[in-house]
Amino acid sequence: MPPRNPSVWMWGDARRMLDEAERLHRQFFELGRSARQPHWEPPVDVFETAEGLFIEVALPGVDPGGVEVSFDSGALLISGERNLPEVSEPAVVRRLEIPYGRYERRVPLPAGRYQLGGRQFVNGCLMLSLRKLG
Repeated sequence: MPPRNPSVWMWGDARRMLDEAERLHRQFFELGRSARQPHWEPPVDVFETAEGLFIEVALPGVDPGGVEVSFDSGALLISGERNLPEVSEPAVVRRLEIPYGRYERRVPLPAGRYQLGGRQFVNGCLMLSLRKLG
């Protein structure tokens, strides 16, 4: 059997990695499945400590004043809208990868009762801290 050509298998590996990166991008910015209104779901990280939860929500370009946070049936609900930027002159869209429009993310919470302890926007991310109650 002849040895494998490195340029062939390296190209194949590179293509597989690019395909995986594209799949992950679609997964993180997947359109929600709601009959109410199309929306996208921002990616979320959740960390639990002895005192509560720390939640980070990626919301690039979102106005912090328009973000709604509420508790709903054992979950945290984060919602709002990301508008297209205003362009001062006519423009042709050449690429549009960052999601726009209505977003909503429901984050199931571990069993227990929680209270919103803190909320701030840092580098395009909403940072929430939830305190465990009793």
